[in-house]
Amino acid sequence: MRNDELLIEILKNQVKPALGCTEPGAVAYAVARAKELLNSQVESLEITVDKNILKNGMVVKIPGTNEKGILFAAALSLVVGKSEYQLEVLKDVTEKSIKAAMEILDSKIIRLGLDEEANGLYIKVEAFSNSEKACVVIKNSHSNIVFESKNGKVLYSCHNAETEQATESNSHSKDIKYMIKDFSFDNLIDFADTVPLENLDFIQDGIDMNMHIANIGINDNLGQGIGKYLYDKSNDIFSKAKAFTAAASEARMSGYMLPVMSSAGSGNHGLVTIIPIAVIGSGMNIPKEKIIRSVTLSHLVTIFVKAYLGTLSPVCGCGVAAGVGSAAGLTYMMGGNKEQIKGSINNMVAGISGMICDGAKLGCSYKVSVAVDAAIDASNMALQNIYIPSDNGILGETAEKTIMNLAKVSIDGMSNTDSTILDVMLQKCV
Repeated sequence: MRNDELLIEILKNQVKPALGCTEPGAVAYAVARAKELLNSQVESLEITVDKNILKNGMVVKIPGTNEKGILFAAALSLVVGKSEYQLEVLKDVTEKSIKAAMEILDSKIIRLGLDEEANGLYIKVEAFSNSEKACVVIKNSHSNIVFESKNGKVLYSCHNAETEQATESNSHSKDIKYMIKDFSFDNLIDFADTVPLENLDFIQDGIDMNMHIANIGINDNLGQGIGKYLYDKSNDIFSKAKAFTAAASEARMSGYMLPVMSSAGSGNHGLVTIIPIAVIGSGMNIPKEKIIRSVTLSHLVTIFVKAYLGTLSPVCGCGVAAGVGSAAGLTYMMGGNKEQIKGSINNMVAGISGMICDGAKLGCSYKVSVAVDAAIDASNMALQNIYIPSDNGILGETAEKTIMNLAKVSIDGMSNTDSTILDVMLQKCV
């Protein structure tokens, strides 16, 4: 496979529609698949997840409902979930199905447990009916089913996921997204420059999809009104970009029944990766082709960062992954050269690397607005040849090395952070 063909495949693998928060959505996907394998009335359901899935699924609303959390998503999936929809698994929700899901919750047939030893994204669902049992395991990315069994018979297995808690790092070779590590940022910029536009129709689909929900978020004043507040005080195209991104996130996190185009496994990443470039590009009358190519680069850089950082992490990926991608895409769109684009990446990491991830929630809409604000500044500084020196903090001698250093800080240096954050969050539930 040629390099350009591989990058197209990576993009198509990592840029997909998602309905609602991807963590409860991934659990609902696994539940739907287990239910289908069982092919009979589910009498009990056991769900085991890693700490990041639990953290991100605790208080976020489920699309089309006023309910929150993993347990409700699982119950609703038992009623309407279809695995063929993947991360849009719950899109057939109705008022009748919501009532049925609440009855399932009240019956206490669903148990949710934490696997404290799980490394990386991990979801295990076991569905029981009479003497029958179906099991489904998802690992490393939200829609990546690696194991299926029924009544002890293995139907599908990838690197023996049922019995081995393989870490994300030693299973990278199994996932196409990690192949992006074989490319440099120069390679990604060259690809964005030269890939035939007809190969990027799905990038435009993502722009349309995310701007649609952004406009709804602004006009309907959803959630806490953060997006509308930012929009009402905006006085230029840059502050409008910040407002539209926040409004889209707020609509999504409040359970609005519309999908967004995700990036690197996250809907909010997709919003940050796409919306600032689309809003600023349109507002400055930049040609449509240049906007599409800029969003393409933004996605690629976001995926590159996440390949090192991990699917879920203690640091906020909207800032240190999608924000970095957005900064690079903005710089490219504004005519920046390779040095300036890579300088914007370093500037972004230097400024926002300390933002923690404390779960998916309405407040993420404010975090994405902060990420957009920082991305715009990082880009504008780079376009003026203002770069944070590489000897500062965790910055590396190259932009690629900076991302590796960021990953080391997040994975090694913050190994206990997620557990501590989860402990704080769980204390509020006591």
